[in-house]
Amino acid sequence: METVTEACRLSDVEVGKTYRVESVNGSGPVRRRIMDMGITKGTQIKIRKVAPFGDPVQINLRGYELTFRRADGENVLLEEIA
Repeated sequence: METVTEACRLSDVEVGKTYRVESVNGSGPVRRRIMDMGITKGTQIKIRKVAPFGDPVQINLRGYELTFRRADGENVLLEEIA
């Protein structure tokens, strides 16, 4: 059984941890673009790498790798899966 911990934003994640998308905030084209990339409620995301200055973040979801800007990550609320 999975243990779920406190919620955080995609911009504040730690490398090597796995999270589940709780919600996608924002409005209009920004929210739509995030959802078009496959980041939707319930999706599991594994954090692969973070660039030296913290931006961008490389994540693994739905069987593919995605590089994501931290500014866009402010709109994605996650819960850690232990």
